[in-house]
Amino acid sequence: MKSEKSKKDDHLFSYYNAKKEKRWKYRYKYYDALGNRKEASGQGFKNENDAYTELLKVKSSIVNGETKQIENSNLTVAEWIDIWFETNKNQWKDPTIYNRTITIDKHIKPLLGRYKLRKLDKATYQRVFINKLLTKFKSRTVENYHTLFKIAINAAVENEILDRNRFVKIKIKDDQEIEKPNENFYTAAELKKFLEIVKSTGKVTQYSMILFLASTGARKGEALGLKWSDIDFNKNTITISRTRDSKGMRSPKTKNSYRTIRGGGELMKHLKLYRKWCKELKLSFGSHLEENDYVFINKSNAKHVSGNFLNYALYKIFDENDIKRITVHGLRHTHATILIGKKIPARAIADRLGNTPEMIHQVYSHSFEELEIETVDAFEDAMNL
Repeated sequence: MKSEKSKKDDHLFSYYNAKKEKRWKYRYKYYDALGNRKEASGQGFKNENDAYTELLKVKSSIVNGETKQIENSNLTVAEWIDIWFETNKNQWKDPTIYNRTITIDKHIKPLLGRYKLRKLDKATYQRVFINKLLTKFKSRTVENYHTLFKIAINAAVENEILDRNRFVKIKIKDDQEIEKPNENFYTAAELKKFLEIVKSTGKVTQYSMILFLASTGARKGEALGLKWSDIDFNKNTITISRTRDSKGMRSPKTKNSYRTIRGGGELMKHLKLYRKWCKELKLSFGSHLEENDYVFINKSNAKHVSGNFLNYALYKIFDENDIKRITVHGLRHTHATILIGKKIPARAIADRLGNTPEMIHQVYSHSFEELEIETVDAFEDAMNL
């Protein structure tokens, strides 16, 4: 961007933007209270007087020792996010640090990082961040990203960098697509491809938990609450007797949710290997694996995974691979849909998922309709022989 110095002040310059429109800017170098060389700058002014007025304010602030205000005016979103993260990360648990790092590096910085923190307005935020994310993620996911950004902005307000949080009343459209089992599932071929991708990442707990959910149809909370004492490797059975979420451990969702199901050979074989890995991991942290320990644990601290562990794992996998996106609950739908396709009775599926046959017919009516059509066609084909 070629610029020309103003005759009014050596720190004022004129230039032409991409639309060939004449604009004005200022650049003023100074030293902060610690003697570090800094530069205050601003651009986009439509006339020289506006740029000059702003420059005078900057000079006045510096003369009066108010350099912090000048520095804050040039602070970008990315710079503030880094400051906030480094300042507070020691107060967070490892899973929180991991999850927030992914959100910041994958979404907040790429979409908002270049904007000046003080100049980012609500409309721009909605357009370049919220609306952009909604083209790729479900509303509940976008809400989580938005919540993290608001936390960082609240910290900027507390540190007197911003006067207020202007992003608190952002509305995120409810896409109402979380529970669409006729879309939110994999076919057997798609599941096989998905499991291969997850396994190739080398993230042992991610793969183990996803394989467990896909192979049993268990709910995410049931997987989070699973303990080694619930798994009988001699009988190849798994007992579901509790659920766990952000509020802690509690009883399963319904009476039908209490159940003991058979584990497939591939799943049980893998769980044995995963148990060995967990023992070695626990030993590296100076402890022993107990029967009452939760099954799925973090590699970083050998402690049980959080409720968002698998959500963020899926986001990363989908971001890096060209594969159909489903939710964690979609693995449960996948298990049920594959069984229906194999003509397994609704009662057997209900017992396995901890549901009632009526609920299975209601939720998966689309799959049963297809199965009924297939059955009629098969009968007609047989009669034509």
